[in-house]
Amino acid sequence: MKENTSIGDIIRVLEQYAPIPYQESYDNSGLQTGHASDEVKGVLLTLDCTEAVVEEAIAIGCNLIVAHHPVIFKGLKSLTGRSYVERTIIKAIQNNIAIYACHTNLDSVHNGVNAKIAEKLKLQHTRILTSKPHTLMQLAFFVPVAQTDQVLAAIHKAGAGQIGEYSDCSFQVQGTGRFKPSDNADPAIGEKGKPEQVQENRVEVLFPAFKQQRIMTALLEAHPYEEVAHYLTLLENGNQEVGIGMIGELETPLTEQEFLAYLKRHMQLPGVRYTAVGEKQIKRVAVCGGSGSFLIKDALRQGADAYVTADVKYHEFFDAEGCLLIADIGHYESEVFTKEIFYDTISKNFTNFAVYLSEVNTNPIRYTY
Repeated sequence: MKENTSIGDIIRVLEQYAPIPYQESYDNSGLQTGHASDEVKGVLLTLDCTEAVVEEAIAIGCNLIVAHHPVIFKGLKSLTGRSYVERTIIKAIQNNIAIYACHTNLDSVHNGVNAKIAEKLKLQHTRILTSKPHTLMQLAFFVPVAQTDQVLAAIHKAGAGQIGEYSDCSFQVQGTGRFKPSDNADPAIGEKGKPEQVQENRVEVLFPAFKQQRIMTALLEAHPYEEVAHYLTLLENGNQEVGIGMIGELETPLTEQEFLAYLKRHMQLPGVRYTAVGEKQIKRVAVCGGSGSFLIKDALRQGADAYVTADVKYHEFFDAEGCLLIADIGHYESEVFTKEIFYDTISKNFTNFAVYLSEVNTNPIRYTY
């Protein structure tokens, strides 16, 4: 590890954990203020970046704030200080503080926001509730048998062939490749103008779609042929590494009332909005941090007994149809623990600067009982 760490170094680690291409189309994750080349003096972790959080960063000597929610979400047409967003940005720029947001890309990875909720609730046998299509690609190519291993090593290093907890995955079958180099060719095997036959392997690998460019570069650089026969296919397959929500099971079933008490205790909640309860046992639980009412029907389809989320509207509670306990725990409460994900990810990779969890409660909602 080099002695000094740049903001860009932190960003690279965070984006390996939660790649930017996995964010939703409406989102604005990434570096919002500051320069990636600046040296990190300290990092402050928060759910939301507000003026108070910037002031906290100034007070403890941090020049990088990592937030879950982007402070710049929609386009800014002016910076006059008339809104809290503008004031936050102005204060950060004036004090040379970088702000980085890791939002729906962190929601979408299997070890992200929803995995943290599942961990808090001690859910077992967890999986993504609704996987994202079109995030996987298949590459098939043809290579001489003798060079197969060197080409596979190159594309595996670039990110191909990872399937869940298994790395270096591929399939190959041997056959005969036939070709005739033109007079302008520079063949690695054979002679110009003469037909050639070569024992080749057809090799297939899967990879995340956003890694296409780097994997193709690795393939073309490692392959002995000047013209590499290959094809790429964007897959409809659901990717169990990428998607929204999570579903799992409690070790021991609970009654609905017991589950609500369990939920309040483990998520440290001031209160819960929920559908009418009865005598149903809660075993299978679906979760989605933040605004997750759009997944109610998915939770029902997958046989969830309870669905934990936030920002459920009045009429959406009816969608439970008496078959699902919907528990709205609040947007802030469902995602405040993202700070722990940031802390673990950064602390495991860097030890030469301080990392702080913000002590500012940024929840704009207050409760009375």
